[in-house]
Amino acid sequence: MAAKSHMAIEPGMKVAAQMAVEPSEEDFQFVRQMGVEYAVVWADAAKASAEYYTERREDFDRHGIKLYGMGNSGVHNVAAITLNLPERDEKVEEYKRHIRNLGAADIPYTTYAHMANGVWSTPPETTRGGAQARAFDIDQLQEGAGGAGFGTVPELHRDYEEEELWDNFTSFAREVAPVAEEAGVRIGIHPDDPPGVKLGRVPRPIFSSFAGYKRAMEIADSPNIGLCLCIGCWLEGGEAMGEGVEETIRYFGGQEKIFKVHYRNVDKPLPHFVETFVDDGYFDMYRAMKVLQEVGFDGTLIPDHIPHMGDDPRLGTAYTIAYMRALQKRAEEE
Repeated sequence: MAAKSHMAIEPGMKVAAQMAVEPSEEDFQFVRQMGVEYAVVWADAAKASAEYYTERREDFDRHGIKLYGMGNSGVHNVAAITLNLPERDEKVEEYKRHIRNLGAADIPYTTYAHMANGVWSTPPETTRGGAQARAFDIDQLQEGAGGAGFGTVPELHRDYEEEELWDNFTSFAREVAPVAEEAGVRIGIHPDDPPGVKLGRVPRPIFSSFAGYKRAMEIADSPNIGLCLCIGCWLEGGEAMGEGVEETIRYFGGQEKIFKVHYRNVDKPLPHFVETFVDDGYFDMYRAMKVLQEVGFDGTLIPDHIPHMGDDPRLGTAYTIAYMRALQKRAEEE
Protein backbone atom coordinates (compact mmCIF):
# COMPACT_ATOMS: atom_id res chain seq x y z
CA MET A 1 0.00 0.00 0.00
CA ALA A 2 1.40 3.40 -0.98
CA ALA A 3 1.94 6.01 1.72
CA LYS A 4 -0.94 8.39 2.20
CA SER A 5 0.01 11.93 1.23
CA HIS A 6 -1.86 15.17 0.68
CA MET A 7 1.16 16.49 -1.24
CA ALA A 8 2.16 15.56 -4.77
CA ILE A 9 5.34 13.48 -4.86
CA GLU A 10 6.61 13.29 -8.41
CA PRO A 11 7.58 9.85 -9.71
CA GLY A 12 11.18 8.84 -10.17
CA MET A 13 14.41 9.11 -8.21
CA LYS A 14 15.36 12.60 -7.08
CA VAL A 15 18.93 13.55 -6.14
CA ALA A 16 18.59 16.14 -3.39
CA ALA A 17 20.87 18.45 -1.47
CA GLN A 18 21.06 18.59 2.30
CA MET A 19 20.82 22.31 2.95
CA ALA A 20 20.63 24.78 5.80
CA VAL A 21 17.04 25.50 6.80
CA GLU A 22 17.63 29.21 6.12
CA PRO A 23 20.01 29.19 3.14
CA SER A 24 21.76 32.24 1.76
CA GLU A 25 21.23 33.35 -1.82
CA GLU A 26 24.67 31.89 -2.57
CA ASP A 27 23.57 28.54 -1.12
CA PHE A 28 20.49 28.44 -3.35
CA GLN A 29 22.57 29.41 -6.37
CA PHE A 30 25.15 26.68 -5.68
CA VAL A 31 22.49 23.97 -5.47
CA ARG A 32 20.72 25.10 -8.63
CA GLN A 33 24.05 25.27 -10.49
CA MET A 34 24.49 21.56 -9.73
CA GLY A 35 21.14 20.89 -11.39
CA VAL A 36 19.49 19.87 -8.12
CA GLU A 37 15.80 20.66 -7.67
CA TYR A 38 15.11 19.04 -4.27
CA ALA A 39 16.36 19.62 -0.76
CA VAL A 40 16.08 18.25 2.77
CA VAL A 41 16.74 20.35 5.87
CA TRP A 42 16.85 20.24 9.67
CA ALA A 43 14.96 22.76 11.78
CA ASP A 44 15.75 23.96 15.28
CA ALA A 45 13.16 22.72 17.77
CA ALA A 46 12.71 26.28 19.07
CA LYS A 47 11.29 27.32 15.69
CA ALA A 48 9.06 24.31 15.13
CA SER A 49 5.65 25.50 13.98
CA ALA A 50 3.38 25.11 10.98
CA GLU A 51 3.95 28.79 10.17
CA TYR A 52 7.73 28.49 10.18
CA TYR A 53 7.70 25.27 8.17
CA THR A 54 5.40 26.88 5.60
CA GLU A 55 7.60 29.97 5.40
CA ARG A 56 10.65 27.77 4.74
CA ARG A 57 8.91 25.70 2.09
CA GLU A 58 7.71 28.83 0.30
CA ASP A 59 11.22 30.33 0.35
CA PHE A 60 12.62 27.19 -1.28
CA ASP A 61 9.79 27.26 -3.84
CA ARG A 62 10.71 30.82 -4.81
CA HIS A 63 14.24 29.66 -5.53
CA GLY A 64 13.16 26.75 -7.71
CA ILE A 65 13.83 24.03 -5.14
CA LYS A 66 11.21 21.66 -3.73
CA LEU A 67 11.51 21.05 0.00
CA TYR A 68 11.04 17.27 0.15
CA GLY A 69 11.84 16.73 3.81
CA MET A 70 12.41 18.48 7.12
CA GLY A 71 13.70 17.05 10.37
CA ASN A 72 13.35 18.53 13.84
CA SER A 73 16.47 18.22 15.99
CA GLY A 74 14.40 18.24 19.18
CA VAL A 75 12.62 14.95 18.39
CA HIS A 76 15.26 13.04 16.41
CA ASN A 77 17.16 10.21 18.08
CA VAL A 78 15.73 11.02 21.51
CA ALA A 79 16.70 8.81 24.42
CA ALA A 80 13.52 9.70 26.32
CA ILE A 81 11.52 7.91 23.60
CA THR A 82 13.83 5.02 22.80
CA LEU A 83 14.64 4.20 26.44
CA ASN A 84 11.28 5.18 27.98
CA LEU A 85 12.80 7.83 30.25
CA PRO A 86 10.71 10.31 32.32
CA GLU A 87 10.07 12.83 29.50
CA ARG A 88 8.91 10.14 27.10
CA ASP A 89 5.23 11.16 26.78
CA GLU A 90 6.07 14.85 26.34
CA LYS A 91 8.58 14.03 23.60
CA VAL A 92 6.11 11.81 21.75
CA GLU A 93 3.55 14.62 21.81
CA GLU A 94 6.22 17.01 20.51
CA TYR A 95 6.96 14.55 17.71
CA LYS A 96 3.29 14.37 16.77
CA ARG A 97 3.17 18.17 16.58
CA HIS A 98 6.17 18.07 14.26
CA ILE A 99 4.34 15.66 11.95
CA ARG A 100 1.16 17.74 11.97
CA ASN A 101 3.17 20.90 11.26
CA LEU A 102 4.82 19.25 8.27
CA GLY A 103 1.44 18.20 6.91
CA ALA A 104 0.05 21.71 7.34
CA ALA A 105 3.09 23.11 5.51
CA ASP A 106 2.87 20.64 2.59
CA ILE A 107 6.24 19.05 3.36
CA PRO A 108 5.82 15.34 2.64
CA TYR A 109 8.68 13.65 4.51
CA THR A 110 10.79 13.54 7.68
CA THR A 111 13.70 11.36 8.82
CA TYR A 112 13.60 9.77 12.26
CA ALA A 113 16.26 7.79 14.14
CA HIS A 114 15.56 5.39 17.00
CA MET A 115 19.15 4.61 18.04
CA ALA A 116 18.68 5.05 21.80
CA ASN A 117 22.01 6.73 22.39
CA GLY A 118 23.19 8.48 19.29
CA VAL A 119 25.71 8.05 16.49
CA TRP A 120 29.07 6.79 17.78
CA SER A 121 32.44 7.54 16.20
CA THR A 122 36.08 7.28 17.12
CA PRO A 123 38.59 10.00 16.10
CA PRO A 124 38.61 10.89 12.38
CA GLU A 125 40.96 9.05 10.04
CA THR A 126 41.98 9.62 6.43
CA THR A 127 40.74 8.24 3.16
CA ARG A 128 41.82 8.81 -0.47
CA GLY A 129 44.27 11.64 -0.94
CA GLY A 130 44.57 12.21 2.80
CA ALA A 131 41.00 13.50 3.11
CA GLN A 132 39.76 13.52 6.69
CA ALA A 133 36.76 11.28 7.24
CA ARG A 134 34.59 9.86 10.01
CA ALA A 135 35.70 6.51 11.40
CA PHE A 136 34.69 3.90 13.94
CA ASP A 137 37.07 1.38 15.49
CA ILE A 138 35.55 -0.80 18.18
CA ASP A 139 38.99 -1.63 19.59
CA GLN A 140 39.55 2.01 20.44
CA LEU A 141 36.35 2.03 22.47
CA GLN A 142 37.37 -1.14 24.27
CA GLU A 143 40.74 0.39 25.06
CA GLY A 144 39.02 3.38 26.61
CA ALA A 145 40.04 5.88 23.94
CA GLY A 146 36.47 7.13 23.73
CA GLY A 147 34.88 8.64 20.69
CA ALA A 148 33.68 11.85 19.18
CA GLY A 149 30.28 12.82 17.85
CA PHE A 150 28.24 10.62 20.15
CA GLY A 151 25.08 12.71 19.76
CA THR A 152 22.75 12.89 22.75
CA VAL A 153 23.99 10.18 25.08
CA PRO A 154 22.28 10.12 28.48
CA GLU A 155 23.98 8.94 31.61
CA LEU A 156 22.61 5.44 32.09
CA HIS A 157 22.66 3.53 35.35
CA ARG A 158 21.81 0.05 34.12
CA ASP A 159 21.99 -2.22 31.11
CA TYR A 160 18.99 -2.38 28.78
CA GLU A 161 17.45 -5.54 27.37
CA GLU A 162 16.53 -6.00 23.72
CA GLU A 163 12.84 -6.60 24.35
CA GLU A 164 12.59 -3.32 26.27
CA LEU A 165 13.69 -1.50 23.15
CA TRP A 166 11.21 -3.42 21.03
CA ASP A 167 8.42 -2.53 23.46
CA ASN A 168 9.42 1.14 23.39
CA PHE A 169 9.45 1.21 19.58
CA THR A 170 6.10 -0.56 19.42
CA SER A 171 4.37 1.98 21.64
CA PHE A 172 5.96 4.89 19.73
CA ALA A 173 5.08 3.56 16.28
CA ARG A 174 1.48 2.80 17.17
CA GLU A 175 0.97 6.30 18.56
CA VAL A 176 2.64 8.08 15.68
CA ALA A 177 1.43 6.08 12.66
CA PRO A 178 -2.19 7.37 12.68
CA VAL A 179 -0.92 10.95 12.97
CA ALA A 180 1.41 10.50 10.00
CA GLU A 181 -1.37 8.98 7.91
CA GLU A 182 -3.79 11.78 8.76
CA ALA A 183 -1.16 14.46 8.07
CA GLY A 184 -0.03 12.79 4.84
CA VAL A 185 3.62 12.70 5.95
CA ARG A 186 6.07 9.86 5.30
CA ILE A 187 8.47 8.92 8.11
CA GLY A 188 11.73 7.23 7.10
CA ILE A 189 13.59 5.47 9.93
CA HIS A 190 17.39 5.65 9.75
CA PRO A 191 19.54 2.61 10.59
CA ASP A 192 21.62 2.42 13.75
CA ASP A 193 25.08 3.91 13.25
CA PRO A 194 27.13 1.85 13.78
CA PRO A 195 24.70 -1.08 13.56
CA GLY A 196 24.49 -4.13 15.78
CA VAL A 197 27.03 -3.02 18.41
CA LYS A 198 26.07 -2.69 22.07
CA LEU A 199 27.14 0.84 23.01
CA GLY A 200 26.80 2.71 26.29
CA ARG A 201 24.88 -0.14 27.99
CA VAL A 202 22.30 -0.23 25.18
CA PRO A 203 21.96 -3.00 22.55
CA ARG A 204 20.79 -2.14 19.03
CA PRO A 205 18.45 -4.95 18.01
CA ILE A 206 15.95 -3.16 15.80
CA PHE A 207 17.40 -1.01 13.03
CA SER A 208 20.64 -2.96 12.67
CA SER A 209 19.56 -5.75 10.33
CA PHE A 210 17.17 -6.75 7.58
CA ALA A 211 15.24 -8.94 10.03
CA GLY A 212 14.98 -6.10 12.54
CA TYR A 213 13.59 -3.69 9.96
CA LYS A 214 11.15 -6.32 8.69
CA ARG A 215 9.79 -6.91 12.20
CA ALA A 216 9.63 -3.16 12.89
CA MET A 217 7.68 -2.47 9.68
CA GLU A 218 5.24 -5.25 10.55
CA ILE A 219 4.75 -3.73 14.01
CA ALA A 220 4.19 -0.22 12.65
CA ASP A 221 1.84 -1.60 10.00
CA SER A 222 1.51 1.76 8.28
CA PRO A 223 2.09 2.87 4.70
CA ASN A 224 3.54 6.10 6.11
CA ILE A 225 6.30 4.51 8.19
CA GLY A 226 9.20 3.17 6.16
CA LEU A 227 12.94 3.42 5.62
CA CYS A 228 15.50 6.12 5.34
CA LEU A 229 17.96 3.64 3.88
CA CYS A 230 21.49 4.72 4.76
CA ILE A 231 23.62 2.64 2.43
CA GLY A 232 26.68 3.58 4.45
CA CYS A 233 25.24 2.08 7.64
CA TRP A 234 24.21 -1.05 5.76
CA LEU A 235 27.77 -1.42 4.48
CA GLU A 236 29.14 -0.82 7.98
CA GLY A 237 27.20 -3.87 9.16
CA GLY A 238 28.23 -6.05 6.22
CA GLU A 239 27.10 -9.67 6.39
CA ALA A 240 25.65 -9.14 9.88
CA MET A 241 22.81 -7.14 8.29
CA GLY A 242 21.37 -10.42 7.02
CA GLU A 243 20.76 -9.21 3.46
CA GLY A 244 22.88 -7.06 1.18
CA VAL A 245 22.09 -3.56 -0.09
CA GLU A 246 20.53 -4.77 -3.34
CA GLU A 247 18.36 -7.44 -1.71
CA THR A 248 17.21 -4.93 0.89
CA ILE A 249 16.24 -2.40 -1.77
CA ARG A 250 14.36 -5.05 -3.75
CA TYR A 251 12.38 -6.19 -0.71
CA PHE A 252 11.47 -2.88 0.92
CA GLY A 253 11.49 -0.88 -2.31
CA GLY A 254 9.12 -3.41 -3.80
CA GLN A 255 6.76 -2.63 -0.92
CA GLU A 256 7.13 1.14 -1.51
CA LYS A 257 8.72 1.37 1.95
CA ILE A 258 11.91 3.26 1.05
CA PHE A 259 11.31 7.02 1.24
CA LYS A 260 14.86 8.42 1.28
CA VAL A 261 18.38 7.11 0.68
CA HIS A 262 21.65 8.28 2.25
CA TYR A 263 24.12 7.59 -0.52
CA ARG A 264 27.52 6.94 1.04
CA ASN A 265 30.24 4.31 1.08
CA VAL A 266 32.79 2.87 3.54
CA ASP A 267 36.12 1.10 3.10
CA LYS A 268 35.11 -2.14 4.88
CA PRO A 269 32.58 -3.46 7.41
CA LEU A 270 32.86 -3.46 11.19
CA PRO A 271 34.71 -3.78 13.52
CA HIS A 272 36.68 -0.89 11.97
CA PHE A 273 35.53 1.27 9.08
CA VAL A 274 36.39 4.63 7.55
CA GLU A 275 33.90 6.55 5.44
CA THR A 276 35.09 7.11 1.89
CA PHE A 277 34.32 9.09 -1.22
CA VAL A 278 31.24 7.63 -2.86
CA ASP A 279 33.29 5.95 -5.64
CA ASP A 280 36.05 4.61 -3.40
CA GLY A 281 34.49 2.16 -0.93
CA TYR A 282 34.14 -1.61 -1.00
CA PHE A 283 30.69 -1.46 -2.64
CA ASP A 284 29.91 -0.44 -6.23
CA MET A 285 27.30 2.27 -5.64
CA TYR A 286 25.93 1.91 -9.16
CA ARG A 287 24.45 -1.44 -8.11
CA ALA A 288 22.26 0.38 -5.58
CA MET A 289 21.22 3.04 -8.09
CA LYS A 290 20.29 0.39 -10.64
CA VAL A 291 18.04 -1.53 -8.23
CA LEU A 292 16.41 1.68 -6.97
CA GLN A 293 15.49 2.43 -10.57
CA GLU A 294 14.19 -1.12 -11.09
CA VAL A 295 11.83 -0.95 -8.08
CA GLY A 296 10.45 2.46 -9.07
CA PHE A 297 11.90 4.36 -6.10
CA ASP A 298 10.24 7.80 -5.95
CA GLY A 299 12.03 9.39 -2.99
CA THR A 300 15.21 11.38 -2.64
CA LEU A 301 18.87 10.41 -2.51
CA ILE A 302 21.30 12.67 -0.67
CA PRO A 303 25.07 12.68 -0.26
CA ASP A 304 25.98 12.07 3.36
CA HIS A 305 29.08 12.25 5.60
CA ILE A 306 31.28 13.43 2.74
CA PRO A 307 35.05 13.28 3.42
CA HIS A 308 36.61 16.73 3.59
CA MET A 309 37.87 17.75 0.13
CA GLY A 310 40.16 20.73 -0.39
CA ASP A 311 39.54 23.92 1.55
CA ASP A 312 35.80 24.26 0.95
CA PRO A 313 33.15 21.73 2.06
CA ARG A 314 31.17 22.50 -1.07
CA LEU A 315 33.85 20.77 -3.18
CA GLY A 316 32.99 17.36 -1.75
CA THR A 317 29.28 18.06 -2.11
CA ALA A 318 29.64 19.04 -5.77
CA TYR A 319 31.84 16.02 -6.50
CA THR A 320 29.42 13.59 -4.85
CA ILE A 321 26.25 15.01 -6.37
CA ALA A 322 27.82 15.04 -9.85
CA TYR A 323 28.73 11.38 -9.42
CA MET A 324 25.25 10.52 -8.15
CA ARG A 325 23.52 12.32 -11.02
CA ALA A 326 25.70 10.52 -13.55
CA LEU A 327 24.82 7.14 -12.02
CA GLN A 328 21.14 8.09 -11.99
CA LYS A 329 21.25 9.02 -15.67
CA ARG A 330 22.95 5.72 -16.52
CA ALA A 331 20.38 3.72 -14.52
CA GLU A 332 17.46 5.52 -16.16
CA GLU A 333 18.88 5.03 -19.66
CA GLU A 334 19.59 1.35 -19.14
